Amino acid sequence: MITTIQPGYFTTVQDEGRWGYQAYGMPIAGAMDRYACRVANLLVGNSPNAAVLEMTAVGAAFKFDEEQQVAVCGAEMQGKVNGLPVSNWSSFVVQKGGELRFEAVTKGYRTYLAVRGGFAVPLVLGSRSTCTRAKVGGFEGRTLRQGDVLYVGQDSRFPVKEHKLEAVYIPNYTGSINLRVMLGPQDNMFSHDAVEKFFKSVYAVTNQIDRIGYWLKGPKVMHSDKADIVSDAMWPGAIQIPSNGMPFIMTADHQTTGGFAKIGSVIRSDLTLLAQASPGDTIHFCCVAEDAAIQALREEERCYDAIMRAVVQQQ
Repeated sequence: MITTIQPGYFTTVQDEGRWGYQAYGMPIAGAMDRYACRVANLLVGNSPNAAVLEMTAVGAAFKFDEEQQVAVCGAEMQGKVNGLPVSNWSSFVVQKGGELRFEAVTKGYRTYLAVRGGFAVPLVLGSRSTCTRAKVGGFEGRTLRQGDVLYVGQDSRFPVKEHKLEAVYIPNYTGSINLRVMLGPQDNMFSHDAVEKFFKSVYAVTNQIDRIGYWLKGPKVMHSDKADIVSDAMWPGAIQIPSNGMPFIMTADHQTTGGFAKIGSVIRSDLTLLAQASPGDTIHFCCVAEDAAIQALREEERCYDAIMRAVVQQQ
């Protein structure tokens, strides 16, 4: 058993998401930072879809009733085991009776805690991810609270030892983020000048950010005519421009349909950077074609393969 001593600001159980149910109004949910989540699972030898804990802005604290191998990836939350610092982007052992504590973030915004075997919570529509809006999945469909007890599952795939990730595979979280964007599907509702302005401008992340989406502040991107459309499908990374001209980027718990024009979409591989953006950070958009988005996904998969080889070869 792993007992929650301190829940942190917004700590939930997540996996790779609840895919295939958007047509019925169910959000995908899942880890905001897919890369950090996946790497944490690799470091403890788990399957890619094993459930992890996602901590936001301020970390949680846990007491371990049994010895467990764990990994921490993502934002720097100054993790400590029994008062001794542990390295981020690494796996290590927490002894029986040990306490693992995290503080407020110093770099990034979300941290992922994986335990060998994953966290054992019920599957809901094929996923263990939490969607607090729908009160579905994870631990009773909500954020963790003090006293909540988590159990370890059986989602491990291969044996591993303690491991520190090579620096080449560790993202550098800064206050300035470049996001690659594919245009469409309603970019024709904006003039050429408006689209050009969108890509030349710098936007600030506001305080209005959560697992649904990120509101940005900066130069307005105005429509050629109206802002609204007949509601159509939504997806992670979609950039809506409502009537106020301010971009809103959809993230993991977004609604399944939307009625404002979408100028473009952040490519899937760059959503991990957005997930680590905090209020006050700045964002610049760069226009790319589909082949660049596909190449980015291939590069990401190569990273996972290389990390897995490194973890397995140390046996």
